[in-house]
Amino acid sequence: MHEIDLRRIDLNLLVVFERLMAERSVSRAAAALSRTQSAVSHALARLREQLGDPLLVKSGSRMRASPRAEELLIEVRPILNALRRALSAPQPFDAARSTRTFSIALPDLTMTLFARLAAALLADAPRVGIDWSARNAEAAAAVAEGLLDCALVPAAAAVPEGVVGETAGQLRWATFLRRGHPAAQRLGKAAWRAFPHVAVRLGDRVPSPVQAAASAGTGTARRRIAVWVPHFSAVAPLLARTDLIATLPLIAMADTIESHDLVAVAPPFPVPPMPHRLVWNRRLEREPGLVWLREHLRRLIPEVIDAS
Repeated sequence: MHEIDLRRIDLNLLVVFERLMAERSVSRAAAALSRTQSAVSHALARLREQLGDPLLVKSGSRMRASPRAEELLIEVRPILNALRRALSAPQPFDAARSTRTFSIALPDLTMTLFARLAAALLADAPRVGIDWSARNAEAAAAVAEGLLDCALVPAAAAVPEGVVGETAGQLRWATFLRRGHPAAQRLGKAAWRAFPHVAVRLGDRVPSPVQAAASAGTGTARRRIAVWVPHFSAVAPLLARTDLIATLPLIAMADTIESHDLVAVAPPFPVPPMPHRLVWNRRLEREPGLVWLREHLRRLIPEVIDAS
C-alpha cells in the first residue's frame, strides 16, 4: 500500500475537494469558496498527483467522481467538520430554541432528582431531549469517551483520565418497612438481623456501606437477604406486601414511601453517608450547553439529595 506523506498535503486541498464533491463543478465550487476557477483547478490537479487518482472527471455539464473520491469523502468530511467545531468560537446556548439531546447517567435510586431535573430543563428549553442512561458501572468511562454529557457517580469510584468533577451531595440511609410491620415501632439490631431483607443488585465495584456498617454493628452476624431485585423501583411493592425490610438511601424511596404506606426508621447502627460526585469531560468543560446543564444539576442536587 502506497503511504501518503502528510507533510505534503495542504489542508486547503481537502477543503476544495469537499466543495467540488458537493458542487460537481469547478466554477460553482470556485464561487462557493470565493476563489478563481484557476485556483480550484490547480488544487484538484495537486490532489490528483498526490493521491494518484483522477478523483473527479468532466462528464457533460457535471463532474463524475471516481470510487476513490467517494471513499475519500466519507473519511475526510468528519475530520473537516471536527476541525471546524474545534477551531470555531463557542456559540451561545439558546435554551428556548435548542433541539439538542442531553445524555445523563444518574443512579437508579435518583428518580426524584431526575424528575425534578427534567421538569426544570424542559421549562427552560421545551424542545430539548433528555436521555437518562442506565450505565451506572461504566458511566465515568462513557463520559470520557464522549458518550455521556455528565454523570453522578459514587465519590469512591475511580474515574478515567480526562474526566473531572465536583462534590455533589451525600446519600443518607434509612431502613424501610411497611406500616404495621412487627418491628416498625422499635427496630433493634436483633430484629434487623432476624427479619429477611430485600436488596438491589448493583454489582461489586463500590462496596456496600450497609454491609460494612452491619458487620461492624452486629458483630459476626449478617443480614439475611431473601430477595434480590434489579431496580430500586421494585422495593416498595415488596415491602408493602411482606415482612421484608430494606436499608437504602432515603432518596431511593422519596416518591414511594407514602403511596405504599411505608415507614422509614433509623438503622440500628450508624451507616456513613455515601458521597457522590458530578463528573464531566474536561475537554467539554466550557461548552455552553453543558455549562447550562451542570448549573441546573448544581442547584437541584442540594435541594433533592441533601434534603432527603
